[in-house]
Amino acid sequence: MTTSSATSTTPATHDSVAPGVPYPISVEFFPAKTPEGADKLRAVRQQLYALGPQFCSVTYGAGGSTQEGTFAAVRDILAEGQSAASHFSCIGATRDSVRAELAQLQAMGVQRLVALRGDLPSGYGVGGEFQYASDLVAFIRAETGSSFHIEVAAYPEVHPQARSPEADLQAFATKVRAGADSAITQYFFNADAYFRFVDDAQRLGLQVPIVPGIMPILGATQLMRFSDACGAEIPRWLRLRLQGFGDDTASIRAFGLDVITTLCEQLRRGGAPALHFYTMNQSAATLEICRRLGLRD
Repeated sequence: MTTSSATSTTPATHDSVAPGVPYPISVEFFPAKTPEGADKLRAVRQQLYALGPQFCSVTYGAGGSTQEGTFAAVRDILAEGQSAASHFSCIGATRDSVRAELAQLQAMGVQRLVALRGDLPSGYGVGGEFQYASDLVAFIRAETGSSFHIEVAAYPEVHPQARSPEADLQAFATKVRAGADSAITQYFFNADAYFRFVDDAQRLGLQVPIVPGIMPILGATQLMRFSDACGAEIPRWLRLRLQGFGDDTASIRAFGLDVITTLCEQLRRGGAPALHFYTMNQSAATLEICRRLGLRD
């Protein structure tokens, strides 16, 4: 794994680490809810396949509420000749239900999972036989050995429900030690937060790749709503600039392309091993950012 230096003052560059090797990216989708949405998503996927993604992940609703749609999208991606990673949450699940779903995914040919605790649907109490994502990771390893490459979540700006930054880091360490192969972070806009998290993880002896999650800026209101819900910090300068554009969507997106491209450049120079794009089922922003980074023509 290539990460920042211990002090982050002299970061290794991607080119110096792996000259001539294509820089890996991955992309994330959420399952479509309508036939029209499925058709649109199919077209978006075809456009993003031009980037040669390492894999395409598909999200999983609260309490497995989108399981059918998630698995259908995963099947489509595999049929289109791409590597697919299914999100897999465990809150509210039983060992028997998880065992059955793992068997279903194996039969589909899935080789990569994004293992998450997840959230229960609104109105449900706490239930199931798994309390933490680390419990799920350990169970998957015990049941399937090395059949799956297991991704877990990481939170450079601290999980919103964590008791403290140290507790959050220890929770991440527990997931890795339970058998995770790599991690994808919550999105962020401050590269220093990512590098600090990687350094802290390495000090605990954790050597798995930690891939930064990248959220293209498609609109101010949506971004602020998502960020408030998931605990991703929008720096004051960025929030004020976005608010200053008002309803000028074109200017927001043009400004957002500059901001996110600069962030990705900082991450690459600092040695981030890959980039994972939260596409929001749209292709234009991710394609343009990758073009500016020299990752596509």
